[in-house]
Amino acid sequence: MSDPHRKSSTRDTFESLIVTVVLAIFGTTFVVQAYKIPTGSMENTLLIGDHLLVNKFCFADQPGWLRRVLPYRNIQRGDIVVFKFPSTEAQEEPGTHLVKRVIGLPGDHLRIVHRQVYVNGKVFSGPYVHQTYPGEVRPGDDFPLPAGEVLPGSTLSWDESLSSYVKDGELVVPPDRYFVMGDNRENSWDSRFWGFVPRDLVSGRPLIIYWSYETPQGAYLRTSFSDRLSQTGDLLLHFFTKTRWRRTFKLVR
Repeated sequence: MSDPHRKSSTRDTFESLIVTVVLAIFGTTFVVQAYKIPTGSMENTLLIGDHLLVNKFCFADQPGWLRRVLPYRNIQRGDIVVFKFPSTEAQEEPGTHLVKRVIGLPGDHLRIVHRQVYVNGKVFSGPYVHQTYPGEVRPGDDFPLPAGEVLPGSTLSWDESLSSYVKDGELVVPPDRYFVMGDNRENSWDSRFWGFVPRDLVSGRPLIIYWSYETPQGAYLRTSFSDRLSQTGDLLLHFFTKTRWRRTFKLVR
């Protein structure tokens, strides 16, 4: 005779597995997204090798009653956001996710003079701003540039359209667009070089660092099989010594 209890246990295990998979898919689709910091553009707020959980619903404008139930809010100046890269030109592939800090909101008037950011005529700064090359003149220290001048490293489409957003020497952020910059201002390829982030490309807001591992500059560019093998070996050998334990479960601000 067959054992009905064994059948029931097997069925329960299978159903639990299905529920777990469904919840995992739901969570990664609508609630959180894992993201790894590949460059130093957000130092020292976020370091190369920080692994983040991104809150995907805080900026997701929900219809009807969901808007009142879920903790949705508008994007604010100073927020760190994860978004899909908006341009098809240079350096990043379309759809690549980047992380930067929001500096200009729709309607804001913005200019940068000798690295000092002014928004609507007032200084906009914060303790998170990091300078790698103090005293040196770097591309992006002044923005927007006078008519006819091009910022080194900027995309062609941004060069061609930038003047249409400039009024009296200030950049005017259009509706449903955001101007973003990295906290490591001199080492950040951001809105100064490729333009605005459309609202519908914002994926969410970094919530917490769940793991941080010491990773060398440019490691994300080394994608060959031998590079991957070397990186895996390094992880196995140095997991405990290269993990930045003090950053584990650190909230992102």
